[in-house]
Amino acid sequence: MTELRGMLRKMKTELAEVVNYTLLPDQGGLSVNDFLGLPLRLSFTGVIECVACKRLTKKSFNQGHCYPCFRKLAACDTCIMSPAKCHLAEGTCREPEWAALNCQVPHIVYLANTSSVKVGITRGTQVPTRWMDQGATQAKPIARVQTRYQSGLLEVLCAQEVGDRTAWQTMLKGDSDPQDLEAIRKSLMDSCREGIDDLKRQHGEEAFELLEDEPETTIRYPVLSWPEKVKAHNFDKQAVVEGTLMGIKGQYLILDTGVLNIRKFGGYEVDIEVSAS
Repeated sequence: MTELRGMLRKMKTELAEVVNYTLLPDQGGLSVNDFLGLPLRLSFTGVIECVACKRLTKKSFNQGHCYPCFRKLAACDTCIMSPAKCHLAEGTCREPEWAALNCQVPHIVYLANTSSVKVGITRGTQVPTRWMDQGATQAKPIARVQTRYQSGLLEVLCAQEVGDRTAWQTMLKGDSDPQDLEAIRKSLMDSCREGIDDLKRQHGEEAFELLEDEPETTIRYPVLSWPEKVKAHNFDKQAVVEGTLMGIKGQYLILDTGVLNIRKFGGYEVDIEVSAS
């Protein structure tokens, strides 16, 4: 029997032949891959600690923040989900210094095969972590841009052709069929050529570096079997989540009783019990 109490955080991922997952990485960590096929029980104690300021809160916002942090932190602003809505230039950014370190830095625009092929963005330092967190089975960089705002503009343009969302329930029912991401990239660049030229005229030729022949990353996840129907567990409605661990994909634990989005419940204190086989 393995027992541990801790505050949930996003699982740490390591790209290998099969993605390696670590639960509670700030507290020594548990190798979740080792628990595949074993009974797993997570019991919410009722304590929620803000992932930013560490104060206790009765309700969590935006993946583990207390309400004051949710209202004041730039990391919780709407432009994080929609980078093309960045308002730093207007002088209304919640935290200009934070933006200088996180938004005014090079970003990668990429294609990923999650539930289907989509376009996405991430800081260059978050490759390939972002892809594993999304449950992508294939990913390929298609552009390098100077800022998050500019990456958002290119993402919006490309999303008109390939979309920018993951159907999480579909993603958790199995791996999507392999796609020719290079062929999709070429088609996308042809379709968006006029829009890309417009962006370059507005922001400078050097702001958008289109990438050709970038290597594609293939990702495999530790899964014993996929659920036919996807039911989401929720600690706000059910304090105890238990079942046999059948797999891990994205930031989800796949149990035979349903799935649990670990990232959604950041800051929740849980008791974790794993029964030996």
